[in-house]
Amino acid sequence: MHTYQILIEYDGTKFVGWQIQKNGVSIQEILQNAIKRFFRKKITIFGSGRTDKGVHALEQSAHFTIDNKINDKANFIKSLNFFLSKHNISIISVKKRNNNFHARHSAKKRAYKYIIINRAASLALEKNRAWNIKKKLDIELIKKSSQILVGTKDFSTFRSSSCSANSPIRTLEKVKVKKIKNKIEILFVSKSFLQQQVRSMVGCLKYVGEKKWTLKQFEEVTLSKKRSNCAPPAPAAGLYLYKVNY
Repeated sequence: MHTYQILIEYDGTKFVGWQIQKNGVSIQEILQNAIKRFFRKKITIFGSGRTDKGVHALEQSAHFTIDNKINDKANFIKSLNFFLSKHNISIISVKKRNNNFHARHSAKKRAYKYIIINRAASLALEKNRAWNIKKKLDIELIKKSSQILVGTKDFSTFRSSSCSANSPIRTLEKVKVKKIKNKIEILFVSKSFLQQQVRSMVGCLKYVGEKKWTLKQFEEVTLSKKRSNCAPPAPAAGLYLYKVNY
């Protein structure tokens, strides 16, 4: 058996998420169908993690195992992307891995990026790919509050009620906030995240940036461990799976 890792870019707008579901079309389903057409056999793909409905990926990581060795990787990528192009999904690269490799379990770090366009005008080119916040945000307050999130903590405040993780404890290694003109990018790095954790944190950072909350109130909400205290989560459209490190 041969194990291969693929890196995938996709626009998640029209999908129910990464994982195959009964209520709509998923990225995993489209990819498996494309690979099945190439190899002429059913192949199961395992992703580094589930991205929710409407969430995008700049570099999702996945793996599959197969009897055949891929001798021409360039042809493999070209053929799959021919099938995938109409779905706004693209294979960036393919790499041979040892048979112990697992896209999810072998991951050491995951990075998500959230994009906000802070302007009064509605979005045209970046519609469904960023959060358009019309009220001016205080970027310095967002930067200061973001650092309160860094470290090993109980993130129950930011955890979806449907989250199936065994523990709400996570270690957020880094949060980096960058602003270029009216575009704000927030990068989150951790080994793993709770369901809706990133979007919930961004929603709370927005409250601080709008001065609905003070830094002290933001910290109190974080420490409360109560989901009911969380601000409304940021929309999925602005969230991107940025990178997975092994």
